Amino acid sequence: MATGIPDKPADDLTRDEAAAELERLAREIGEHDRHYHTEDAPVISDAEYDALWRRHSAIEARFPDLAHPDGPSRRVGAPAAAGFAKVSHSRPMLSLENAFGEDDIVAFFDRVRRFLNLGADEAIEAVGEPKIDGLSVALRYEKGNFILGATRGDGTVGEDITRNLRTVTDLPKVLTGLCPDILEIRGEVYMRKDEFATLNQTRAKAGEAVFANPRNAAAGSLRQLDPSITATRPLHFFAYALGETSGPVGRTHWESLDRLKSWGLAVNTHARVCRGPTEAIELYNEINQSRGDLAYDIDGVVFKVNRIDWQDRLGTVSRAPRWAVAYKFEAARAETVLKKITIQVGRTGTLTPVAELEPVTVGGVVVSRATLHNEDEIARKDIREGDRVLIQRAGDVIPQVISVIEGKAGERANPYVFPERCPVCDSRAVRDEGEVARRCTGGLVCPAQAVERLRHFVSRDAFDIEGLGTRHILAMWEDGLIARPGDIFRLGGESQNLLEREGWGERSAENLLAAIEERRQIPLGRFIYALGIRQVGQSTSRLLAKHYVSLDDWRHAMTEAQDADSDAYASLVAIDGIGPSVAADILGFFAEEHNRQVLDDLAGEVNITEFEGARDTDSPIAGKTIVFTGTLVSMTRGEAKARAETLGAKVTGSVSAQTDYVVIGADAGSKADKARSLGVEVLSEDEWTRMTGGG
Repeated sequence: MATGIPDKPADDLTRDEAAAELERLAREIGEHDRHYHTEDAPVISDAEYDALWRRHSAIEARFPDLAHPDGPSRRVGAPAAAGFAKVSHSRPMLSLENAFGEDDIVAFFDRVRRFLNLGADEAIEAVGEPKIDGLSVALRYEKGNFILGATRGDGTVGEDITRNLRTVTDLPKVLTGLCPDILEIRGEVYMRKDEFATLNQTRAKAGEAVFANPRNAAAGSLRQLDPSITATRPLHFFAYALGETSGPVGRTHWESLDRLKSWGLAVNTHARVCRGPTEAIELYNEINQSRGDLAYDIDGVVFKVNRIDWQDRLGTVSRAPRWAVAYKFEAARAETVLKKITIQVGRTGTLTPVAELEPVTVGGVVVSRATLHNEDEIARKDIREGDRVLIQRAGDVIPQVISVIEGKAGERANPYVFPERCPVCDSRAVRDEGEVARRCTGGLVCPAQAVERLRHFVSRDAFDIEGLGTRHILAMWEDGLIARPGDIFRLGGESQNLLEREGWGERSAENLLAAIEERRQIPLGRFIYALGIRQVGQSTSRLLAKHYVSLDDWRHAMTEAQDADSDAYASLVAIDGIGPSVAADILGFFAEEHNRQVLDDLAGEVNITEFEGARDTDSPIAGKTIVFTGTLVSMTRGEAKARAETLGAKVTGSVSAQTDYVVIGADAGSKADKARSLGVEVLSEDEWTRMTGGG
């Protein structure tokens, strides 16, 4: 398995090793999410992506306090792409947890049984459906008329592709029969395998680039800015779920699928109700054996708890519903030659080795590159340039290097020596103790980091400055026009210089300067995210903004928190999702003088508004920190936590002086004792229920 410390099981990792590897894995998975969901151009295989996920999940399970809100387990998809209007989903479009073997399916049914506290003799029905390898979309119908269609995006905000979806011939524009006035239908747009082959033949004859696989072809077709191009592509749609509805549709998922069919929507005919894990595994094996005969690509089977009321009780955890799981197929494999190992330098300065491969067809797709993760991975597998290697893929472009094929390499090259200097700026590349990544020390001196950090600063979820793309940032940085973030807001004084630059006219320069002026006011959460602090993504940035409210208060607290014995440090690490590892990166940012200078500079250019989100709720526990301990009677611990978070509270697993309430059930134990010793208010389950309006 491709991991940062592959010889060590998660249970054997030290805390520092685990924190370092989680940080690396989170960064890699986030980058691959962007390539797959936003750019429709994946750079690793499904199998390799899944291997990263399994390793990440295993480490989080071993060290749950190291998990943080911006880790992959809390994230869905990737931000909406530029060029399309944004659509906020009324209900999040979540991802799915994966299963890779029969034991995982048995475990899924066991988890459902435990969460719902069901008896051993109570059957759990789940609907199994082929997992179509296409693009997930949400369709909104009002009074039976199709009015809006959007991509999943990051799960919360997607892209408005309504005009393109109207060209999909088997997607009904008007539903038949009676249906709720407001109806959101979720499903998958795909391209059949024979139509994909014909499309690629046509493109090749015309001298156009061919698509890597049907999924990329479908996604690329739907993201055309010109709907007339989409209309020429053979696209199809399967409905598989409901989003927002103004009225009930069915008591079970199976009934909902029947209603979808009655309204004129295509539903996969291979779906079936399974009673328990044995029948689920039987269905998986049947579909796996016959998938080559299907007209479309699938990469697994999805199982969903059938009863809707059970789905509601199960709810979600992080990025995925508890009531569904995707059982993935095994990957295809092939042999090829690793021609060269190259090094890429990322936004945070991480040096990532990449295997350049002799192109080979694997499962019908030509692949030529694969990430090698880090120097430990290369050494463990003893991978050398010129080796013949075994690779695998499960539906994407770039495979995972499984191993070197011994006896077929002839006289081998010398072992690969990982560079100790950055290949971009020649600064030292160092590897800190306990970490697997080697990083360039060049900072803003390094073009790879400087441009990427500035690009991140102006990105959609940060300052969101339209018209200032990577190409412009690179050109301006190379010419000395911008060197640090504050320089962007001083471009107004360089308007004549902009007009003299290649590709800039009076209109484009005016538009850019206007876009910059519009972003001189920004909420604290987005501002924190824009700084690009390691391990601090959107969710963590919002947590920090919610906790500290203003930039001045945050800066003051981070200065005091440099002392690990201070109350300020204790308050920082007590925030749910911010443990010692994330805190170390935040405090490390503030410890650097040049970072404080960047903040001072920006404070003179922009207005950072205070966080106001929690002030709008009337909940008595909004903003409070809650700990649950012991066995609850009226609900499971999972349900209680979900209820508290819905009402705006923060739920943590440990009691400290910053805890507001400890809710105790039977056999509460040491946490209740610690709460009393610290003077934290202790609530019985009945008191908690009355406080939150549950009884």
